[in-house]
This record gives sequence, C-alpha cells and structure tokens, in this order.
Amino acid sequence: MEKILKTENISKSFPGVLAVDNVSFGLESGEILALIGENGAGKSTLTNILGGVLNPDQGRIILEEKEVSFQSSHDAIREGISMVFQELSLVGNLSVAENIFANRHPVGPVNNIRWRKLYRETEDLLLKFNLDLDPMMLVKRLSMGQQQILEILKAISTNPKVLILDEPTSSLTEAEIDYLFQNIRKLQDQGMSFIYITHKLSEVFQIANRVMVMRDGKYVGIEKMSAITEADLVSMMVGREIVNVYGAASGKTMASEYFRVENFCREGVFHNITFGLRRGEILGFAGLVGAGRTELAQSIFGAEPKDSGQINIDGKPVKISRPRDAIKNRIAYLTEDRIGLGLFLSMQIRDNLIAPFLKQLSSAIGFMKKKLIDRHVREKIKEFAITTPSIYQKILNLSGGNQQKALVAMWMGIRPEVIIFDEPTRGVDVGARVEIYQKLREFALAGTGVIMISSDLPELIGMCDRILVMHQGEIKGEVLPDDYSEELILSFATGLNSQPLG
Repeated sequence: MEKILKTENISKSFPGVLAVDNVSFGLESGEILALIGENGAGKSTLTNILGGVLNPDQGRIILEEKEVSFQSSHDAIREGISMVFQELSLVGNLSVAENIFANRHPVGPVNNIRWRKLYRETEDLLLKFNLDLDPMMLVKRLSMGQQQILEILKAISTNPKVLILDEPTSSLTEAEIDYLFQNIRKLQDQGMSFIYITHKLSEVFQIANRVMVMRDGKYVGIEKMSAITEADLVSMMVGREIVNVYGAASGKTMASEYFRVENFCREGVFHNITFGLRRGEILGFAGLVGAGRTELAQSIFGAEPKDSGQINIDGKPVKISRPRDAIKNRIAYLTEDRIGLGLFLSMQIRDNLIAPFLKQLSSAIGFMKKKLIDRHVREKIKEFAITTPSIYQKILNLSGGNQQKALVAMWMGIRPEVIIFDEPTRGVDVGARVEIYQKLREFALAGTGVIMISSDLPELIGMCDRILVMHQGEIKGEVLPDDYSEELILSFATGLNSQPLG
C-alpha cells in the first residue's frame, strides 16, 4: 500500500537523554497505526517532531513522497499533519465555534470576524459528526468528555491528511469512545490516516490496522493486528515476558471489618451509601462516568461536603470534615487527577514526597529536618522505583508513570490504614502498572485496606477481592470473585440490574 508518511533515521536528544534514537517507519494511506510503548519510550517526542512542535537533531520526514520540515505546528497543519495532544488546549471562556476555528475565523474586508459565517460553518461541522452542541456555548460548560471530542473536532476541521491522536479516550465514557471510533473509521474510509497513541491495549485491537512499538527511544517493530497478541505487545514494550500483569492474590484469610461508611448522602450526587472494608482487602468500585464514585471518595476524605453520614474505624465513630482530619486518622486519598490536584508540578520531587506530613519532619520550633527529609525521600524513590536523576528534579519533568508512582510514595509517608485510590493507572504504561499493582498487593498483605475506583473493568477483576457497582449515586450491587464478569458488572453500572447490599 502507498506510504503517505515516512520517517528516515529521526533522532532527538535532550540534556542527558536520547529521547528518539534513529527511528524509521512508514504510515500507509488510509491506515490507523497504533503507537505504543512505556512512558519515556519516545512516543510523544517522535509525534511532536511530526507535528512541528519539535525539530529533530537528524533525519528526514517525507509526506506524500516530498521531504518536509516544520518550524511550528502551524507549518505542519498547512502541510496536512494535525495533532491532538493529551492535555486539552481549549479556552473555557470562548465559545465552541471560537475554539474550533481559533486563529482561522472567517473575516470581512476590514479584518472583522464574520460571526454568522463562523456559527454556520461550526453548525455544519457539528452536524457532519452528529454532535448536538450550540456553537455559541462557552466551552467551560461542557463535560470533560465533550471537550475531548471538541479538541479532536478542532483538529479535523483543518482537513488533515494525517491526524495524530495522543491518548484521546482518557476522559471519555464508553459511549463517547464508541462515538469517537465510529468517526475515526468514517474518516479512514474517506482516506485520512491516523497515528493513535494509547496505553490501553484493548483499544489497539479495537481500532488499529497495525501497531508500532517503541522502547527506550528506539523502534522495536511494526506488526499487523491479526498477527499479534496482547502478551506479545507487552513483551515488546517492556523487553521481557510478563505472565500476569495483575500479580497473584495472597490467598490469605482477611481480617474482620474495621472501616465502615454508614448512610453517606449528598443531594443530587450520591445517597444512602453504606459499605465496609476489611484489613488486607482490595475493594473495587465500578460504575460509569458520573456515577458518583469520585465524589463519594472525596467526601469520605473530607475534601468535599456531605449532607449526612458517619464513618466508623474499629467500631468507633470519627469526624472527618476536612482532609486534615482524614490524614490524622491515617486515611489517604490518591486523586484521579494527579496533574491538576495530586502533585505540585512546579516543585521538586523531594518537596512532593513530604507534603502530607510536614509536621513529623520538623523540629518543635518548626525548622525542617533536612537530613531526615533527604533520607526519607531517597528511601521512597528506591522503594517505589521512581526514575529520576535527583531528588531535586521538578516533578513535571518526570514521565506519567513516575509521577503516578511519586503520588503513591507521597501518601505512604502517613502510613495509611485506608488507601482510596481513584483511577490508579490512568495514563500509565504497562510496566508502571505492574509496579503499582504489586505495591497495592503489598499494602494489602501488610494489613492495609485498599479502595480502588477504576473505569478499567479488567483491572478491577484482576485486582479486587470484591467489587461494588454504582449507578446514579447508588450502590446497585456487589460482585464476588466467583461471579466476576464484565457483563454482570455493566448490568449493574447501567441500571439494568439491581441487588442492593443487605
């Protein structure tokens, strides 16, 4: 098949890091090529070069048999390569129409914006993709899923020959993912080519024609989807065979219930939530986006209000009205949004890893104990296998997987007895996933109770001792290991089935 895009011997270095090392590959016309690899494999650097964000140190980019070079993303767009980044670039205080046609507004003879034409062209584009949105609506009023779809639509509006999608489904519901895939296939039928970056291997098999694997900045190989298995891909990505991603349960008999949530209610969000947690248990919470799982977790932690409800620890009621109270009771909440809410990105990894328990690391008169802090941070970096050149490295410079491991290490400093982990492996590669799963099993084996909120059903089934399923703010059912199946969990999550806890 004809190659629409080729790279020849592309390399790119940053201080101390060879991010892309002599990579050559070809993208066929009308193809969906999945690009996978661990965090730090070089995927983003390579696609940023193709999208004009970065300049390669060496190598050539050939588009439709013509060598091209880009000084900016605008140059790449003009040549026919558009990119949708993982972090959204939309402006919340501007309308849907203004965001889609940013810097490309139709203008009149005196450079005035032709608003009617702008809204009409936006309506035509929305209609083409069956999107029921008001072109005049402010983007900040849209859900995260709608904003993600809008970001993709913005890129499509430039009529690219090649569209690069970086983790496009990270904020989407199952229905929105289906919608996205339908439209990708529609555009593929019209001749558009795609490079699709994802950590979700199930998506690779759903949407891609071929898959390309990178490791340590190098090209590992390209395979047809029909000729490879998920286990093969994992081995290519990490350079070794991983027999069981989720690890093996200890098989030990768990202790009696020690942590209990009673009749938690918050009007319009969740109501009458009651459940217990045993020492050493990994308790899963499943549900569709908007089911109320995150809001419930934040209320248990004291980060969000509740209207009523009680928490008991070892049979005694405790009052938790703010995160400080939860930390005092050794309850840790690891947010799903590590970038926005979980980490202090502009600060050093050293400062992040001590943030929840500064008092224990300071003297009676408030001076920080530098030697104690440095020793603690180095121990945690080693314990959690965080790859960083220094304890003084800014955390924003770490890969996504290492940021997530740092988030876990941060909260382990309070020696929690209850860990609430919201989407523990979102945006994390398979190697880091294995390490995080192993740590969660170690916590449980040591007697810590773990509450795992996840939209990844295989993850819940692989890790949890039992799963509670929420729908529209209620627990609709409990699923035990002998009955584990995605179909049963989804029947509760969609409200088709109901078996409230007795």
